[in-house]
Amino acid sequence: MKSNPVAYLFLIGLALTFLGHGAMRVMLRDGQPVDPAPMDQLLEEMPEERDTTSGATWDLPVTLNRSVERWIEFLAGPNRERTALWLERQGRYGPLIRGRLRERGMPEDLLYLALIESGLSPRAYSRAHAAGIWQFIAETGRRYGLEITSYVDERRDPVASTEAALDYLAELYERFGSWYLAAAAYNTGENRVERILRERAGGRRGDDELYWEIARYLPKETRDYVPLMLAAGHIAKEPEKYGFRELSYQEPLRYEVVRVPGGTSFEEVAEAAGVEREEIRDLNPHLIRGMTPPGQEWAIRIPEGTARTFARNFRALVGEALAD
Repeated sequence: MKSNPVAYLFLIGLALTFLGHGAMRVMLRDGQPVDPAPMDQLLEEMPEERDTTSGATWDLPVTLNRSVERWIEFLAGPNRERTALWLERQGRYGPLIRGRLRERGMPEDLLYLALIESGLSPRAYSRAHAAGIWQFIAETGRRYGLEITSYVDERRDPVASTEAALDYLAELYERFGSWYLAAAAYNTGENRVERILRERAGGRRGDDELYWEIARYLPKETRDYVPLMLAAGHIAKEPEKYGFRELSYQEPLRYEVVRVPGGTSFEEVAEAAGVEREEIRDLNPHLIRGMTPPGQEWAIRIPEGTARTFARNFRALVGEALAD
């Protein structure tokens, strides 16, 4: 992107000031609101340049070096308001992600990779056109089975995208034998990590220390990626230690699934379920036009406990539409 960097940073700051809570909202061409991807913002705002003992339990290899400490200081300092929001979103999406990681025998701490990628927002969207909690670009999303059309973008579906992301991470771990290297490859691409390991580490793999050995040869974003993921984990595991004492964790994602004809709008689903349209939109962020795709029956999520009401009312609504 060729632009005046001073003017660009001024506009970023102005937008954050007006829009509050550190969450700049922009609109995609499809009209859906999105959040800026945290990695875009954090790497811009981190200034250029403590050892503590933690009682937290990790299932990723835990590191607390100067690189990690700098990110802890930033997340708990200048980025505090946004960090608090991301931590609170763990309540909504953490159980889903941790549950799937646990079932697959993968480290549950990989949750923090999603946290730094997107702030755990399904509507996160980056300048590189990556979308969703796991920040897939379209090509990679499709490679791992996500549907991306003018009506559906499963990169924004927290359930489908989590399955795709864990498939990808599992493949990367199998290839490199290290979760740190897998995370680096998730960010910058497996072929680049493979090349740097070949050129700078004799092709070795299977050792998390290799990440620190090759870090200087990685792009800056990737050089900061694992330290940022670990910093987020340190804070998330012991928020009060870092000054986050009044977090209000969001309620866990819960829903029921019903099937509706193609072209059914969020408004119709909400009316039948007896809930607000926003509740349907929030449960189905992947339906980017506010309706199910035309021409096919579709599964749509509704709030937990509303399926009976929906079934009763939707039959009536369909009958009225046929009568008209």
